[in-house]
Amino acid sequence: MNKKEMLVAAIEDGTVIDHIPADKTFLVANLLGLLELNTPVTIGNNYDSERIGKKGIIKVENKFFTDEEISRLSVVAPNAVLNIIHDYEVAEKKTVRTPEEIRGIVRCNNPKCITNNEPMDTLFHVEGNVLTCHYCEKKQDINNVELV
Repeated sequence: MNKKEMLVAAIEDGTVIDHIPADKTFLVANLLGLLELNTPVTIGNNYDSERIGKKGIIKVENKFFTDEEISRLSVVAPNAVLNIIHDYEVAEKKTVRTPEEIRGIVRCNNPKCITNNEPMDTLFHVEGNVLTCHYCEKKQDINNVELV
């Protein structure tokens, strides 16, 4: 796509999150707290994508995400691409990758797990699409999780 065909305005500095599955776009915005920011945020959804069918795009001016925020993003949009923008140009591209451990993001689906009965963070070990609770060893599919 050349710049004449851009569907939303370019940003001078900030982050563009691209290749978000269309059904997860607004979940990503909520998960990253984008609705509480005081900087411009542009959310586009249901754009055609050769790679994933329909996609969402989020542009956030003057915001650069931490590794912890990117880990949160990986749970709901594991193949999203972050474009770091400086002076209207892509300075860096990062493909989101799910880390080996996820802490405090996903709820354990075992009601008897200590993390559901005590005030403490959850901790999961990641193997492919399977999350294993560190405390009760219950396994769950990353595509069917409940966020904390």
